[in-house]
Amino acid sequence: MPKKTKTVRPSIKLQQVKTADLIPFAGNSREHSDAQVSQIAASIREFGFLAPVIADDDNTIIAGHGRVLAAEKLGLPKVPVVRASHLTDAQRRAYVIADNKLSDNSAFEFDILRGEFDQLRELDFDLELTGFTRKELDKMFDDPLYDDPPDDFPEDDGGDNTHTCPSCGYEWR
Repeated sequence: MPKKTKTVRPSIKLQQVKTADLIPFAGNSREHSDAQVSQIAASIREFGFLAPVIADDDNTIIAGHGRVLAAEKLGLPKVPVVRASHLTDAQRRAYVIADNKLSDNSAFEFDILRGEFDQLRELDFDLELTGFTRKELDKMFDDPLYDDPPDDFPEDDGGDNTHTCPSCGYEWR
């Protein structure tokens, strides 16, 4: 039977910490592809660093490994950090997993999502900054968002082999 833990409500203090001083947690089981880190970097560039990194007092990252990788990619010397000094070792290890998994346990209400994307399209906003790929966005709409391949893709040679870009989802032969 799990132990009952004491509820602690620490005050939250945001600090600016040198990116190079942050240490990835060795037990972090979440992987970040280069494509996803690029998406996070694009999000930070567009919206700012709105979700701080969570670290312990020794600068070990508890949550925000991908954000730190994106900050390194962007050359950011410092990032916002919230200290989680109140967590026990077991809580810290569990939170590393929970932070990555809990958001996976939700789903989108696609009618509302489509409505939001419609409004963003009217505002001429780059929808890929939301983290959705071109392929996912095209599936969501009757009229494809992207009629042409990205500039850096070779022309369709008419062959039988179909390829899919792992980054944006564009398909070509």
